[in-house]
Formats: sequence, C-alpha cells, structure tokens
Amino acid sequence: MTVRVEPLSGDRLARALPDLARLRIEVFRAYPYLYDGDMAYEENYVRHYAESPGAIVAGAFAGTTLVGAATGAPMEDHAAEFAKPFEDRGFDLGEIFYFGESVLLPEWRGRGIGHRFFDLREDQARSLGRGWSCFCAVIRPADHPLRPADYAPLDPFWRKRGYEPVAGLVAEYRWKDRDKAEEDAKPMQFWLRRLG
Repeated sequence: MTVRVEPLSGDRLARALPDLARLRIEVFRAYPYLYDGDMAYEENYVRHYAESPGAIVAGAFAGTTLVGAATGAPMEDHAAEFAKPFEDRGFDLGEIFYFGESVLLPEWRGRGIGHRFFDLREDQARSLGRGWSCFCAVIRPADHPLRPADYAPLDPFWRKRGYEPVAGLVAEYRWKDRDKAEEDAKPMQFWLRRLG
C-alpha cells in the first residue's frame, strides 16, 4: 500500500491529534525513549501544535490510517526546557525552528517517509525565515539494560540530512520510563543544521 505524507491543518489537524497522541505513546515506548505515556498528557501536548501559527504537523497515511507523523514549531512556541540551552549560548530564538517528534510505525519504515518528514519541516522553517533547524534526541548509556542487541542509532540518517550534534548543547526533559516507578530528567542532545 502507498503511504501519502501531507501537512495537516484546520479540522483535519484537529481530528488527527488523538491519533498523533497514540502514535507518540506507541513509538516512544521502544528504546531509546522507553516512554510510559499517558493519553491525557499527550493530547494536551500535541494540542500546542494546533495553537502555534507557525507550526507544522505532517501526517503519513496508509489509506485513512495515520501511521506516522512529524511536528515542528518556532522555538519560541515550544517548551522552555528546549529553548534555554540556545538562550544560554546567545542564539536568537527567532532564528530557530524546532523539530518535535518524528514517529512512524516500524512496518512503514525504510520507504523514504522520514526524508519527506524532514523536507516538509525544513520547507516550513524556510517559509518563516528561520536560519536554523534543530531537534534533540535522548542520550542513553551504551550499556543500558533495555538496549536491544540489534539497536541501530539514527545518527547516519541525521548526518545525511545535514545535521550535526553540537557539543554541550543539551537540554533536560522529564518523563517516566516504562521500567521506572517515577519520572526523572533525561539529557537530550541537540542536532543543528544551518538552512540555506
């Protein structure tokens, strides 16, 4: 089956938000995020994308089923935890477009959908006059007990897209791991690209 990827807005975006929340919980449950998600929190979180005028939500559909999604927003419209490391380094937040999640069910990976997600978000960043795009990824120790033996980091894909990790540009964000009783802070490494 062919998957179509398209930006969502208005009523279509509003209708897709619960499915996006469910996708985040399902995909981020796997390593390295190990996220023990909560629908109420998720629905509130994803609603911010509908409220930010510069945000984008790209949906990947197999027929009428949402099988993946990617989000992005102007950095100043996102969580303060992500903006702080940039402010501390003297970046102008008005120059930065932040890529939130990129979630895709495993059976649909390897079909170029991830590239399309990046294309759409980078196009949105450029349309807003942003000079930088970025995202962050959780840092886990190489010997983490829940790391699968066949785990392959996405670093090569991100580098192919022109992104590089910036030494010391790290945020902290809290969530509950599926094997823990309480939430705790996780280090999140930023990857940055200068948009041409």
